[in-house]
Amino acid sequence: MCQTGHTVDLRRAVLARNDDSARELRAALTARGTVAVNLLSSPGSGKTALLEAELGLARKRGIEVAALTADLATENDALRLARSGAPVKQVLTDGLCHLEARMLAGHLDGWLPRDCRLLFVENVGNLVCPASYDLGESLRVVLASVTEGEDKPLKYPTAFGLANLVLVTKADLAVAAEFDEAAFLANVQRVNPGVEVVRTSARSGDGVGALLERALGVLDGGEVHRPVMAAGHEHAGHHHHDAVPERP
Repeated sequence: MCQTGHTVDLRRAVLARNDDSARELRAALTARGTVAVNLLSSPGSGKTALLEAELGLARKRGIEVAALTADLATENDALRLARSGAPVKQVLTDGLCHLEARMLAGHLDGWLPRDCRLLFVENVGNLVCPASYDLGESLRVVLASVTEGEDKPLKYPTAFGLANLVLVTKADLAVAAEFDEAAFLANVQRVNPGVEVVRTSARSGDGVGALLERALGVLDGGEVHRPVMAAGHEHAGHHHHDAVPERP
């Protein structure tokens, strides 16, 4: 689609305003000792199943977690995630293809449990629009299933290029899908050199717990991968986040 100069300027203004809101939200979450994790993927990647397993594991370990899940319609994902026993909130975007920082802050106000240490935000299933919007997260995670093809990172370079962590999902289907893991890893490194890629399967349990451990590492003040793309990305405030809170 051809964009006019006015359209580009308007988009930049919208993103700049969102960046301001994201910085405010990140500061507020840091002050209360909470780390937000933004989960991005295409529809059907298996992120809800994996997140349900991660939330359940956190609850078993006594870690205070919560999840907010966004969709265009239905509360199906919230109902699934609630089976973990963690506090869950469903956000219906009424056609909007992504969450924005101010929108997220409004839904967290008065709902987010005071003692929550890890907040998992399951973004709308989409690897285009959500990639441009900082939500005030301290960890951005992109997920892709083995059934989506090895060239996914090349087709969506911004989403993968700005990720702090990449998770491969549905690994139990890799053989049936003839997934070329080496090719996928090479493509990820082309757009985001040095980013960690973790193989997972909610069904078999392979890699379950990795997301939780990485999030806890951020909570403890551990180093977060800084994508090369973020250095030149005009609206990549999430990769230059403020100091994250220490775990009590």
